[in-house]
Amino acid sequence: MSNRPLPACCIAETLGTFLLVFFGCGAVHVAVLTGDLQGLWQVGIVWGVSIMLAIYVVGSISGAHINPAITLGLATWGLFPWSRVPGYVLSQMLGAILAAAVLFTLFEPYLAAKEAQKGIVRGGAGSELTAMCYGEYFPNPGGMAGSPDSYDAAVHADHNKLVTEPLACLIEVIGTAILALVVMAVTDSKNQQGPGAFAPVFIGLTVAALICVIAPLTQACFNPARDFGPRLFAYFAGWGSIAIPGAQGTGFLTVYIVSPIVGALLGTGLYQGMLGRWVGQHEAAAPSEAA
Repeated sequence: MSNRPLPACCIAETLGTFLLVFFGCGAVHVAVLTGDLQGLWQVGIVWGVSIMLAIYVVGSISGAHINPAITLGLATWGLFPWSRVPGYVLSQMLGAILAAAVLFTLFEPYLAAKEAQKGIVRGGAGSELTAMCYGEYFPNPGGMAGSPDSYDAAVHADHNKLVTEPLACLIEVIGTAILALVVMAVTDSKNQQGPGAFAPVFIGLTVAALICVIAPLTQACFNPARDFGPRLFAYFAGWGSIAIPGAQGTGFLTVYIVSPIVGALLGTGLYQGMLGRWVGQHEAAAPSEAA
């Protein structure tokens, strides 16, 4: 929000993104390392709840962007001052990194145990199976991580052929565009059919639904801070080149940073430039029509 002091908004964005990543990536840790969360819906709904909580906690202070793609989408379409974009984006990245550091502290023994079970060395071939708790990979290696079998490089190579980099980019563009479109619609004060104070619930449920469809393909990012912050931490925590740039080369940049930004620009633009113009028109025209 442009009427709040920027330092207060930055603190709020840091805290909001921390909550998002702590609970969301925490669910990924639990699913991958312990198997106690079974199925996409269980992980997806935790992500959804994390978004709801973050928005309710800091939304009245910063607007709870908690996502550089949303911040850039709003700024591009004239809905947020560009002067505040650097502070917001840096704060979102900081919150994501801090959450990754806390999760690593809590789960490090489980990470080591999983690596021993799979016969992989952190930073070596196949260690995406634990690095996926932080950064994201396409196609999702979660099935191999959950298997009781030791790591098999040939199986991994065949698995990686299922989703190409261009396809992964398209998937992330579509997913983020849908998310941005819903965010715009449910937060539009002119939308008489909108959920009002329950907007965070519907935004969270949208993310949960998207995860159920998209997570098997790209792990469902939609948020450059959610991916790059934890990925950067993983780089320094021992995963090295498996984290950045990763075995997929430029994929960490094109799929998980550029594509969500493009998707947010498209989704925000679709609502702001087209759908939003029609919202409330019927109600405004009714008196003259009646006359």
